[in-house]
Amino acid sequence: MKGYVFLAMILPVLFLSGCGRGAVGGAAVGAGAAGAAYEYQNKKALDDLDEDYRAGRITRQEYERRKDEIKGKSLVY
Repeated sequence: MKGYVFLAMILPVLFLSGCGRGAVGGAAVGAGAAGAAYEYQNKKALDDLDEDYRAGRITRQEYERRKDEIKGKSLVY
């Protein structure tokens, strides 16, 4: 799964590299912003999950299962 996310971020850079002098830089910035937004979303999901566990809304098993699922989607964790 991580390979697909990485590929989705890099392919636009490769395709836009011939479009103009500044296209690579702009595409790289756009891909970086998209990746940062994706990781922010994962961080928020982990924070919400922690809150649910502390409040007693989910069990330890559910907490661990969902935590592993979120971390599996992340490029950072």
